Amino acid sequence: MLITISKFHKLGSMIPSPLIKVSLSLLNTNSKYSFRMKYEVEVEINLSRDKVVELFDNPDNMKYWQPGLVSFEAISGSPGQVGAKSKLQYKMGKRELEMIETITVNDLPLEFSGTYEAKGVWNHVQNYFIEKGNDKTIWKSVNEFKCSGFLRIMIFLMPGMFKKETCKYLANFKEFAESK
Repeated sequence: MLITISKFHKLGSMIPSPLIKVSLSLLNTNSKYSFRMKYEVEVEINLSRDKVVELFDNPDNMKYWQPGLVSFEAISGSPGQVGAKSKLQYKMGKRELEMIETITVNDLPLEFSGTYEAKGVWNHVQNYFIEKGNDKTIWKSVNEFKCSGFLRIMIFLMPGMFKKETCKYLANFKEFAESK
């Protein structure tokens, strides 16, 4: 059984002219993750692609645009290379979250993609950096979430919660990058 719902949303002033496409699918319930959601977010950054990628590719900068990030630690492989794994720890209010990042594509300055796994959540993020003239870059982020347990109810009832967090990170990065 597969149900897909697609919508387009505008977020107002949070990010200049963003358009988000959301697809929510119910997958085969024999799978560990029975719900899947996929959406895209874009933001225009007033910097060259080279500068955007330089700032994005530096793990020391993550604390400036990812609120709640406590630590980023390489755990296997060559940092930044395909197959490398890192542990990210976040503190969000009273809640602590540990996530494992596995890099799946590093073709910068064009694309950087990876999977992010935490208890009950698998997230695949594809980041594309598109030149728009000399001093403008479009950062397009394609996100796919698969959830199990209680989170599959959250993804079905409140998909906006996931999109809002992604939009917040892109808006934070834009503000950080343009202030450099």
